[in-house]
Amino acid sequence: MSSPTTPGRISGKRRGGPLLTLAAAAVLALSPILPAAANASPGDPTIVLVHGAFADATSWDGVAAELRGRGYRVVTVDNPLRGPHSDAQAVQQVLDGIQGPVVLVGHSYGGAVITNTHNAKVKANVYIAAFAPAEGEFVQGLLSPIQFPGSRILPPALEVRPVGAGLDGYIAEPYFHDIFAQDVSAATAATMFDHQHSAALWANLEPSGAPSWATTPSWYLISQQDNVIPPASQRFMASRAAPSHTAEITASHASLVSQPVIVADTIQAAVDGTR
Repeated sequence: MSSPTTPGRISGKRRGGPLLTLAAAAVLALSPILPAAANASPGDPTIVLVHGAFADATSWDGVAAELRGRGYRVVTVDNPLRGPHSDAQAVQQVLDGIQGPVVLVGHSYGGAVITNTHNAKVKANVYIAAFAPAEGEFVQGLLSPIQFPGSRILPPALEVRPVGAGLDGYIAEPYFHDIFAQDVSAATAATMFDHQHSAALWANLEPSGAPSWATTPSWYLISQQDNVIPPASQRFMASRAAPSHTAEITASHASLVSQPVIVADTIQAAVDGTR
């Protein structure tokens, strides 16, 4: 069983403001699945954003602002980072308070959470450089250095500390910028580090349940310069979860911060797919 202890913030210092201004977003040429900006219609779903490990809900600030600017309803979830099943329950509680259809979006470990979220309101899943495990798989296994070499989430960059009755992992400050978000400014990376939440080690080892992507249309945006989840692992997962709705972007693991417009376009494609 996963511990109910909440994740630990690595630094008590917080800087105000969104993590990235929209003016800093680069516009890249991508797959045709990414449409031009469009305004929402009254019948469009609510977009629910689930952050991953080593982050908090502010990592979605740029994406949420872009989507709201297009007229969409956006809700961000405070992901407990305790384990896919219990964290999926936290998402379910958020969904219980939403009327109408939903497009559910997960970044990084948040993808494992939305994979274990089963709710009839969810009309599409969107994976942003995210884990999309099959039943019985677990996060750490999808970082296997033999099958998918390249992840740099290893000691000494990955540090462990006690949180409650268990152990949590987090990225040490000297390594955070280079590993997690090498395509953002040093100032933005520092703000992200200040917002970092540690994740239970159990969250990486808990076997996933039946995947929601098996019955829910899904989209996947692969980060080609990812130092956390190797691109080969992302392509493997995307080939199962979103074989006809996959695009790639030249970005770090933190594409949602470095390129929020492109990430928002991917989410919008999923919204369009529900119409």
